[in-house]
Amino acid sequence: MKIHLTSVFVDDQTRALRFYTEVLGFVKKHDVPVGGEDRWLTVVSPDEPGGTQLLLEPARHPAARTYRDTLVQDGIPLAQFAVEDVKAEYERLRGLGVRFTQEPVDMGPVTTAVLDDTCGNLIQLATQPR
Repeated sequence: MKIHLTSVFVDDQTRALRFYTEVLGFVKKHDVPVGGEDRWLTVVSPDEPGGTQLLLEPARHPAARTYRDTLVQDGIPLAQFAVEDVKAEYERLRGLGVRFTQEPVDMGPVTTAVLDDTCGNLIQLATQPR
């Protein structure tokens, strides 16, 4: 068994696609209309194009919006992405105008930072222990 797909609820799929690809560096995998304005819109890591997909899912359902908004209010990230060097990625993303709610913090074997994805979520960046 393996994780094939996970999702983040977003306010605006077009803005989310732009942020996740042009700023964070993911690559669009699928973009399929599913009725109205909504799309089956996924991105993947450029290093693993056949790997786990991230669905940029519309946050229309009231439960999704409440869940996501409560996490943001409490400062809890919705997802975590692995990076080689959190401090370097923090500097790169700040240079692109990304707002962080937590600067890099050393936490024993990992370093973490938390960013605002501009679409209603907090995302944690973390180095993985070696």
